[in-house]
Amino acid sequence: MPSLQSALPPDLANNVIRLYRECLRRAKYIGHKQHNTELLVDMVRQQFKKHMHETDPEKIQKLKDDAARGLINHMLYESENLSGRKFTKSS
Repeated sequence: MPSLQSALPPDLANNVIRLYRECLRRAKYIGHKQHNTELLVDMVRQQFKKHMHETDPEKIQKLKDDAARGLINHMLYESENLSGRKFTKSS
């Protein structure tokens, strides 16, 4: 199965620190809109800290894919709101 990270810029997808920073930016953005910034930022930090000593390449790739999926989903959601168009199928 191909990596979800291919939908992100390569320099972001291949660098865990940049991925972490982008996740924090999104958490702050969403938190500001929903008035729960501290909670969302803490959640992102906890997830990255929880796995910071992971050494298994497959597990690291899965964790990066999960983070990339979250970013991509949020970007699609924001794009739909800005454009008024649906990019995803609803069940």
